[in-house]
Amino acid sequence: MVKAITFDLWDTVIHDDSDEGKRKAQGLASKRDARRELALAALDRNASLDKSALLTAYDTMEAAFNRVWHQQHVTWTVDERVSVLLQGLGRTLPDADRGELVQALEEMEVTVPPNPIDGITEAIAALAGTYKLGVVSDAIYSPGRCLRQWLEMHDLLQHFDGFAFSDEVGHSKPHRDMFASAAAQLGVEFRDMLHIGDRDHNDIKGPHALGMKAVLFTATRDLDKDHTTADAICPRAAELPETIRRIAGDT
Repeated sequence: MVKAITFDLWDTVIHDDSDEGKRKAQGLASKRDARRELALAALDRNASLDKSALLTAYDTMEAAFNRVWHQQHVTWTVDERVSVLLQGLGRTLPDADRGELVQALEEMEVTVPPNPIDGITEAIAALAGTYKLGVVSDAIYSPGRCLRQWLEMHDLLQHFDGFAFSDEVGHSKPHRDMFASAAAQLGVEFRDMLHIGDRDHNDIKGPHALGMKAVLFTATRDLDKDHTTADAICPRAAELPETIRRIAGDT
């Protein structure tokens, strides 16, 4: 029996990198370049820094982040990222400058927000009438507070009763703690939950290991569709309610 549904956000609710076109139209650098420019500007205000040194240190920090994320199932907060960057450069920043840099990096995807995936707003609203809904999402640069802002901006926050963000939980998917946090907030057991996401390793095998059901959502990312163990594959948001009813045996 399915009593609760949890959603991944990136490429499941939020169309990842759909903000890049908006940034270009506004004459802004890509997120990747803008992050490095922000760091360089913050450091350069205090003592000059060669750009190539900053780029090397930033790339090294990103590689370390990805290694910890994938192997230890932890996503460093932006403040922790900045600490690693500064340590690699042998530099420090005054508290005010450091805080300003962290905030700018965290809020980039709220200042110029990516779009919801087509049809997902309607699908979530439809499901909210039958199931308890929660979010189980890794926080890469945007922390939980910013992801809540994004959901509120798109009139989606109201539909969710639980939120498990990796920066708040202390682990990232597929770690058990992420799904356990959502289960506790929603007041259900794992066996009564279904998770929706776009990555087989994180969003399908993670929930399956706990006895949950799982749907692979392929509207914008379908790299895992040929080897997934998902209970169903759903290519369009409009089909999610029917897909879930079928899995739940409600049809």
